[in-house]
Amino acid sequence: MPARILNGNEIRDQIKAEVAAELQQFQECGVRPGLAVILVGNNPASEIYTRNKVKSCESLGIHSERLILPETATTEELLSCVAELNGREEIDGILVQLPLPPQVDSKRVLLAVDPQKDVDGFHPVNLGNLVTQRPGLIPCTPAGILEILKRSGIPIEGQRAVVIGRSDIVGKPVALLLMHHNATVTVCHSRTRDLPRVCREADILVAALGKPGMVTGEFVKPGATVIDVGISPLTSRADVERFFPGDAKRMEEFERKGSTLLGDVDPSSVYPVAGAITPVPGGVGPLTIAMLMVNTVRAARLRRAQRPVAVAR
Repeated sequence: MPARILNGNEIRDQIKAEVAAELQQFQECGVRPGLAVILVGNNPASEIYTRNKVKSCESLGIHSERLILPETATTEELLSCVAELNGREEIDGILVQLPLPPQVDSKRVLLAVDPQKDVDGFHPVNLGNLVTQRPGLIPCTPAGILEILKRSGIPIEGQRAVVIGRSDIVGKPVALLLMHHNATVTVCHSRTRDLPRVCREADILVAALGKPGMVTGEFVKPGATVIDVGISPLTSRADVERFFPGDAKRMEEFERKGSTLLGDVDPSSVYPVAGAITPVPGGVGPLTIAMLMVNTVRAARLRRAQRPVAVAR
């Protein structure tokens, strides 16, 4: 039986509908949550990402601003921009689009964001809250992964989970979230011995290593749930034919665009083995922006928690 496809687009739409309902409560109190996105330079991918984030805000009625700084911007200029946004009452969330140019000290800039407005969930205060299970803002992609599992009826408690990748953005936070939901979690990385054997122990396998097509059927226990976090463009016809043999739709997309997307999972090898899997595209990706909207509303709620206009969760 082929793997069940976990449709991230459907789950995104469910979450956005819930956010819209919560925003209605804010409007009744005369409050409109606001998100500011800082973009430096003209990186094409970053421009698309930030436009999509602003567009998602507009579709829900969240106030949004996109601040574009030149490629030559300095660390001090970004710190000044962040400080100004930290002080603006109508801005509840601040997102600094990565990567930043090499002359910018990214860690200093991210650390300067007010933790209450850190909708990316990258600030050490929010990561500390995640570790200790205190209220705070959770990194968007890991939070989206949990929503996919929960809303798809995939059991977490008591399950063996393996996370491939130990980044601060995905690997570590998703391991913590799975642990908090009572999974037994193993985190793997480039130094893990006999990686396929370790991965085959997983009931839930999260592939977040950034190496396209690396996870094959050899890594997957029959019937396991596979969450594919990676996303990379394939620009070679030979690679498209290798990873998507006989897939006319993929080949048509490649002919039309000159590329198609592949995750960290080799679909032709893993789909026959897995019990459930997130596709690329249309799996984890849509949840990242949806959870950014959730975090913006949560930041607005938490910042106003002690005020008369606070909205109950």
